[in-house]
Amino acid sequence: MVPARPADLDVTEELGGTPMNIHINAPLPPFIDTKRLRLRPHRLSDCGPISETLSDFRVTRMLARVPYPYGEDDARDWLNLILAPDDGWHFAITQPADDVHIGTISIEHRQQAWHLGYYLNRYYWGRGFMSEAASGLIERFFSRHGNVALHSGAYAENRASQRVQEKLGFRVTGLRDLYSVSTSQMIPEVTTELKANEFQPFEFA
Repeated sequence: MVPARPADLDVTEELGGTPMNIHINAPLPPFIDTKRLRLRPHRLSDCGPISETLSDFRVTRMLARVPYPYGEDDARDWLNLILAPDDGWHFAITQPADDVHIGTISIEHRQQAWHLGYYLNRYYWGRGFMSEAASGLIERFFSRHGNVALHSGAYAENRASQRVQEKLGFRVTGLRDLYSVSTSQMIPEVTTELKANEFQPFEFA
């Protein structure tokens, strides 16, 4: 088992109208199990599966900060970055039977807010895996961090990602133009927010 890394981050909450800074230093969970999936910390050996997933333009074009083409050197650079201490919650999405990396889901603290991001290998689309993975991670996140807001979003054309967020209770907060590294264009993005008391865990039909 890969050991958990500590989360050592400043979170700004507002309680009773009074802003307060909370310093969090708690170990990240080594893995999160859902009905069909296991979320585990990344390993350098995930380099190949990550580059394979993100070399598919149908995946990459929906991600704002990922270049295209995307190779193993890009995956290795990213892994070295997120495996360093104090860089949020970054999990590999796997199936317990084979432990192969099929996607990534992350919650990062940047620009004084928490942000959820994710992607999934195209061959696993349409099975509810991302809703299941996001639900498992968000449930653990809120159990650790309490009543903080979690932000996310999706390109306006990415209805599948928007549906994932809608099912979990995210509400739309706005529309903005966001630069896409892979297409070198500004693309409309629907921004969303989820509060702990509005979270709706994923349920199997």
